[in-house]
Amino acid sequence: MAAAVTLAGCGSDDKDSSAKPELKVTGAYMPAPSMDSMAAGFFTVTNSGGADTLTSVTSDLSNDVTLHSTKGGAMEEEKSFAIPADGALDFASGGNHLMFEKLTHKPKQGEKVSVELHFAKSGTVKISMPVKSATYTPKTGH
Repeated sequence: MAAAVTLAGCGSDDKDSSAKPELKVTGAYMPAPSMDSMAAGFFTVTNSGGADTLTSVTSDLSNDVTLHSTKGGAMEEEKSFAIPADGALDFASGGNHLMFEKLTHKPKQGEKVSVELHFAKSGTVKISMPVKSATYTPKTGH
């Protein structure tokens, strides 16, 4: 992952600034929250085109959805995340993630949460985020 991002940064600036981003969102899920007021969300954005930026996220589940990174074990709110040309942006447990606060209701396993990802160049991408078990691991599917 780090190598792909580094290599993307070494490429031609023409693609970064002028090529249209080609985004695909995969692996979206929300672990069933343990609290009534807060939940997390994860997904991967793969970009086979020019660079873009994830600027915000909205959802019917919460009027307060924020972007977070985890650096050195500390969670930090971010204003945006760059998606490099021909690269990817991962939101995974222990790393980058969405925080849904002040939930309209506590989602249960099996439910699907509607989420809108807002990008600087690509506009809005709507995804459905299935609620998985609280201990769900994407690599094993459990």
